[in-house]
Amino acid sequence: MRLTFEKFHGAGNDFVMLDDRAGDYQNITAAQIQLLCDRHMGIGADGLILIRLNADSDFNMVYYNADGQPSSMCGNGGRCAVAFAHKLRMVDQHTQFMAVDGLHHASYRTDGQVRLAMQDVAGLDRMGEAVVTNTGSPHYVLVKTEIDRLDMYREGSSIRYSPPFKQEGINVNFMEQIASDRFKIRTYERGVENETLACGTGAVAGALAMHFLGYTTHNKIAIQALGGLLSIDFKKKASGYTDIYLSGPTQYVFSGSIVLL
Repeated sequence: MRLTFEKFHGAGNDFVMLDDRAGDYQNITAAQIQLLCDRHMGIGADGLILIRLNADSDFNMVYYNADGQPSSMCGNGGRCAVAFAHKLRMVDQHTQFMAVDGLHHASYRTDGQVRLAMQDVAGLDRMGEAVVTNTGSPHYVLVKTEIDRLDMYREGSSIRYSPPFKQEGINVNFMEQIASDRFKIRTYERGVENETLACGTGAVAGALAMHFLGYTTHNKIAIQALGGLLSIDFKKKASGYTDIYLSGPTQYVFSGSIVLL
C-alpha cells in the first residue's frame, strides 16, 4: 500500500497525518502504524492521525499511539488535526470536529496558533502528593524541583507500570513552578512509552492540578514544555473545571509518500 502523508507538530509533539476522506486507509494495521511512527525505519512520530468525514461536524479525527493502538484524546494531536484540515481547505478560521471523547470546537490563526476547546473535567483526585485526573486521557501529576535533571524514562515508566496503572496505563507529568502563573512540565506518555516534547492533555492536567493544589490562583496558565509554550485557560465551578482551552503553536513539517508492505 502506498500512502501519501503530511507531518505536523504541536510544540514538538509530532504526528503523521493522513487524509482518509476517501476511506483509502480503513484497513491500516497496528504493525503498519508502528512502522510509520518508527524514528529509524519509518517517518517518525508520536502518533498517527487520520482525518475522516463526519456527518455531524467538519471532520472526524482518528488517533493512534506510536504503538499502533487506538488512543484516548490527544490535545496537541487535535490542534494539529485542525491545522491539517485547514491546509486541506476543509475548514476556515473556526471549526468543530469529532474525536474519541466527543465534539470539540477550535479556532485557527494564520500564524499556526490553534486554540482548542477541551471537555469539562469534574474529578481531580489526590494520590499521596500527586493528582490523578482525566483530561481526555488519564494523567498523573506530581510537583518536583529541578525537573530538567530527571531521568524521565526511568521515573515515568516506574509510575506508569506501577500496580495501580500497569494494566490500563497512565501518562506521567512532573511539574515545576517558575512563576505564579507559569510552570515547566515534562511528560512520559503511555503508548509512546517514553518522554514526548509536549503533551496537550498533560499540559491541561498539569494546569488544573496546580490550581487544584493551590500553587496558583490564576485561571490562565502558561505551561513550558520541552518543545514549546502552551497556554491553558479555564473556569472553576462547583462541579469542577469548565470552559477549558488549550492553545499553542502548530507547524507543518514535510510531506511525502511511503510504501507499506
